[in-house]
Amino acid sequence: MDKQLVYPTTENNSYSRRQFIGTVLAGTGALVAGPGWPTAQAARKSSRARQATDIVTLGKSGIKTSLLAQGTGWNGSARSSAHTRLGEKAFVKLVRHSLDRGVRFMDMADLYGAHPYMRTALKGVPRDDYSILTKIWPREEFWNMPSGGASKEVDRFRKELNTDVLEICLIHCMQDTEWPETYKRVRDELSEMKEKGAVKAVGVSCHDFGALKVAATHPWTDVVFARINNVGTKAAMDASPEEVAPVLKQARAKGKIVIGMKIFGAGKLTSPEQKDASLKYVLENELVDAITIGMMEPKEIDDSIKRANKALRV
Repeated sequence: MDKQLVYPTTENNSYSRRQFIGTVLAGTGALVAGPGWPTAQAARKSSRARQATDIVTLGKSGIKTSLLAQGTGWNGSARSSAHTRLGEKAFVKLVRHSLDRGVRFMDMADLYGAHPYMRTALKGVPRDDYSILTKIWPREEFWNMPSGGASKEVDRFRKELNTDVLEICLIHCMQDTEWPETYKRVRDELSEMKEKGAVKAVGVSCHDFGALKVAATHPWTDVVFARINNVGTKAAMDASPEEVAPVLKQARAKGKIVIGMKIFGAGKLTSPEQKDASLKYVLENELVDAITIGMMEPKEIDDSIKRANKALRV
């Protein structure tokens, strides 16, 4: 019998949470998002090494999800990405493999066009067993007519994903220090949606060191989505690791959720040695609450989990 956790097909919606947990206990014993499962802190206190699929609590938000997230935005633009260009069947297979391996955190964006495919991939999966992160593109483009705020976008995202709540919603790709004022209405409406319970945590993804420094201290941000690896600007970071690391630690010290992206330098860190070194740097130094990797194939998911687990054995 295959010891991997197998979710129901999208045609079968009768799969209960009790069945799901029973399958886990009977199979691998992998950690899932549910009451009573060990957090990363608890894992550190136990004799068991931390793992990429451990359920962690993100900052002060109360959101519990896997340390590793499945990214969906490799080479993303204009509501398309390398992930969506795989086609729906392959995309669904990829996400289901992530879920089967214990990855509960799904990283998306309107820019990537991933919502409709993700909705199909998550059909039949108990809602408590995955977390959603998505992002609003606030700029007018040939493919995008923003409302100027966030309420319409959040409502559309929830419909596209067939969910009442988005765990995390970010303003996408901040590139200067003026973003809090430039996107004040977006911030205000995201705060309103948070008060209504439609979103649990809000923040920004940063593609500029100045924007990152502002995000790390700004009282509005719950979440800082940051580019981090052990190489720096030659591997898609906003500054050197020596400059970025203290900012991320400052944000975490303030109780903000820090999620690391570009761990493999947007595809620039390709050798096993490079990947291991980056994961070790990011995870051993506790720079983040979670990481997202744009894994494109089931074997990449398996490999990333294996390498992250190795980096966590400290």
